[in-house]
Amino acid sequence: MRESLERIGRFDPLRARARFLATFDPDFTRHIVCEGERVGFVVWRPQDGGLFLNHLYVLPAHQGRGIGAWVLRQMFAQADAEGLSVRVGALRGSDANRFYQRHGFVQTHEEDFDIYYARLPR
Repeated sequence: MRESLERIGRFDPLRARARFLATFDPDFTRHIVCEGERVGFVVWRPQDGGLFLNHLYVLPAHQGRGIGAWVLRQMFAQADAEGLSVRVGALRGSDANRFYQRHGFVQTHEEDFDIYYARLPR
């Protein structure tokens, strides 16, 4: 996230921390473990009749190995079993936008700095 914020000239460590803490909830947080090593975390929670993906973070050294896609498949399985949509927001200009689009998310709306997506249940 820092790299994306720096790219658009918006990185402020205090604001980034405050934004993270505003949406972080340990009750909905899962560690991502690969080959016995914690490589990231994900936070998704029920919101407005669906699931909202607040955070999906994979350490840079482990990105590009399909870990994020695996996490989304787990989330989609839960959402589909419950008949729920999945929503997510991504910083404008972030590589995350392409990632979410590749995995079936469709853009729903934009705000000043974020683009929002949804995926309907299968």
